[in-house]
Amino acid sequence: MSARRGYRASMTTQSRPPATRAAAVATAALACLALGLTTVLPAASAGSSDGGVSAQEKPKKDKHGDKGKDRDKSKENDKGKVDKDVRFSTFNASLNRTAAGQLLTDLASGTNAQAANAAETIQRTAPDVVLVNEFDYDAGGKAAELFRDNYLEKSWHGSTPIDYPYYYVAPSNTGMPSGFDLDNDGVLGAPGTQDGADDSLGFGFFPGQYGMVVYSKYPIATDEVRTFQSFLWKDMPGALLPNDPATEALADWYSAAELATFRLSSKSHWDVPITLAKNKTVHFLVSHPTPPVFDDGQDDRNGKRNHDEIRFWADYISTKAASSYIYDDKGVKGGLHRGAKFVIAGDQNSDPVDGDSIDGAIQQLLDHPRVDSRTAPESAGGVEAALQGGTNVPQSGPDAQDTADFDDAIIRNGSGNLRVDYVLPRKGLKVLASEVFWPVASAPFSYLTGVFPFPTSDHRLVWMDLKLNHKH
Repeated sequence: MSARRGYRASMTTQSRPPATRAAAVATAALACLALGLTTVLPAASAGSSDGGVSAQEKPKKDKHGDKGKDRDKSKENDKGKVDKDVRFSTFNASLNRTAAGQLLTDLASGTNAQAANAAETIQRTAPDVVLVNEFDYDAGGKAAELFRDNYLEKSWHGSTPIDYPYYYVAPSNTGMPSGFDLDNDGVLGAPGTQDGADDSLGFGFFPGQYGMVVYSKYPIATDEVRTFQSFLWKDMPGALLPNDPATEALADWYSAAELATFRLSSKSHWDVPITLAKNKTVHFLVSHPTPPVFDDGQDDRNGKRNHDEIRFWADYISTKAASSYIYDDKGVKGGLHRGAKFVIAGDQNSDPVDGDSIDGAIQQLLDHPRVDSRTAPESAGGVEAALQGGTNVPQSGPDAQDTADFDDAIIRNGSGNLRVDYVLPRKGLKVLASEVFWPVASAPFSYLTGVFPFPTSDHRLVWMDLKLNHKH
């Protein structure tokens, strides 16, 4: 692991807007998000009791004409066909905005260039199940539907539209006011301000910023989804709670009152069961741990939180004893059933060798006895991008395995290109193929990745094909 650097926002998964871009002020209409409340959807959709919204398969709206009927007929024709594999994917698409409601506006237009690029990236790789990180949350799931209807199901530059009858969204801790001065700078920030974002339960200028969504071609077992948004950091045994460097005490950066409300997840952790066939379920374990950077000093509070957010899944898939402390948002305790199949996915903000995460953070998953990490998705574009030089030069991690193109400038303490996005299956699930979608500059579709300022995202989509024979 390289020496830790104090750079700010070079891992732009939560990068702060430049001073010239005004921070959004959270409106009263967003108060319901801070409380985890959701809007009731029409009968065609179903909402889970944890505040999540999961749209099940339904006919298309009238504006799509007979498309819904055609899709149903197509599924009938495919009935009985055996699938040899299922492609799982994660993509930090940077579909976050600086103002509440802006993503809805952009997606409603049907012409937003960045959203179109994100959709085309997904279309070109054609995952069956995909986690999209940095997708602003709205209580009714409207953004998820707009992105699906206006972008994923539309052809871009000759791409094949992709159909996801199912999706899942739920509240995020980002931008939720804590009521405390969590960064100990002497200022209790107001919502929508820089100080308010720093003092939120997860960094954000409004509730739901930097959220996430899961899209699936297969049914989501909505009633069995488990979310862990409210799990308190202090309730993790041996948690790496930060120390105040001004004192000799341990784990005293946060007061007792703050720890009684401070949540582990900077966004949330979700266990989303994907039903491939009768009695064949894969648990899609998704999250987006905080970047281990920003204003951390000796307390390293973001680095420690990142470590423990990653550890959460390691404990969740471990023995009953190791996971017994875990409780979900419905109060149900314990981890994943020993025999369950799972895939862990997300922007973990931790490179195995380089970068600023705590040594061994991502190894909690990579070296886990129940995780198969032998296959690391690669790309030729990552190797080419390493030639940008700067911070990349002293790095020792395999360039082909990098998944994000961060600031390379040594003068700005840039983090360079890192491997931070992962798809990690349970051992016993045979890996057939995998890739980081990062074409070289001369290859087709390189316009989707590009160079700074990136046309889509500073992250690259990662996919993995698993052998899971089943019938439609």
